[in-house]
Amino acid sequence: MTIWTQARRAARMNPSVIREILKLTEKPGVLSMAGGLPAPESFPVEAIRLACDQVLRDTPREALQYAASEGFAPLREWVAQHLSRQGMTVGAAQVLITTGSQQGLDLAGKVLADAGVPVAVESPTYLGALMAFNPFEPNFVSLAGDDDGPFPEAFGRLPHDAPGTRFAYLLPNFQNPTGRVMPRHRREAIVAAAQAARVPIVEDNPYGDLWYDSPPPPALTSLWPEGCLYLGSFSKVLAPGFRLGYMVAPQALFPKLLQAKQASDLHTPGFNQRVVHAVVHDGFLDAHVAGIRARYKTQRDAMAQALQRHMPPGTAWHAPAGGMFFWLRLPEGLDAMALLPRAVEAGVAYVPGAPFYALHRDPRTLRLSFVTLTPEDIADGVAVLGRVLHEALESQAQVAP
Repeated sequence: MTIWTQARRAARMNPSVIREILKLTEKPGVLSMAGGLPAPESFPVEAIRLACDQVLRDTPREALQYAASEGFAPLREWVAQHLSRQGMTVGAAQVLITTGSQQGLDLAGKVLADAGVPVAVESPTYLGALMAFNPFEPNFVSLAGDDDGPFPEAFGRLPHDAPGTRFAYLLPNFQNPTGRVMPRHRREAIVAAAQAARVPIVEDNPYGDLWYDSPPPPALTSLWPEGCLYLGSFSKVLAPGFRLGYMVAPQALFPKLLQAKQASDLHTPGFNQRVVHAVVHDGFLDAHVAGIRARYKTQRDAMAQALQRHMPPGTAWHAPAGGMFFWLRLPEGLDAMALLPRAVEAGVAYVPGAPFYALHRDPRTLRLSFVTLTPEDIADGVAVLGRVLHEALESQAQVAP
């Protein structure tokens, strides 16, 4: 018998479906297309080693001491300049360095969400955001949309009676999980609709630099700076082990986000911040990310070709123009979650799509990641998945009346 009484919000905390699935992939011989992990071969190990040596040689005590909650000032300045080159108007004073962009989602939930108050999300949307917001007990509202993103008119249908919809969480660039990118005209229409509905936007952009043919359109934040909270990350373009992300906040919101961070972890590790700044400050990242894009594009093309070759009729997907994921919708009657154990037993793993929906889950969807496998392994893994799906359809046909 326990003497511990858990807070009500603890009941709304659930294990990450993706993390649980990754445990299944530890089985020898499983080709995992499940986790959204960057390719470890892309990590700039030598540049990071040299940066660590430099930091420990030049500023060892400062790097190992407590640091400012806002973040390392030169890194904040670099972020502001980096985003300004992409069309955003950003000052370093607006930049808050976070312990991964996942902490940014947690801080946004703490500061903005309330029990029973609507929060609008895409359908589907990033599972980690739903997990971050859920303990604060919002009333999730799904934004209807298509392959270009949410419909602008969906903002006019959001709850507007007091206290109104608190914010809309959007991923305009190569969305996780669908891989879709919002075109410029949709971004402009969404911002206009959000302004009219007085619904602020939390814009999450971990994949925007991973484009394969052309850069994505300007950020939503560049169109409405005072109405957007912007999240970015070094995890996909440098290395996730640093757990380093950032927020760009309007002046009215920044102090409260800073207070929430101070209560959470005091500050993001100063050593990590100084090392990352030493790596990126001289333009290293531009050439480095270009190499990642070339690598991932080859893997994207390999998966597109394999899907075309092996998926059964009735399976739908689009090759993403960037990012790390394919989003599939299976033929009628198949359930991706139910088929996962069979797929793992056959030697391949994926992420079922249902957990990415706040409401009205689609059991026929699944997500495939292509960046951690070679083109040869991608071809083999998709072939195995195709066999599993074909066999499931054949079994279904045999039991049909």
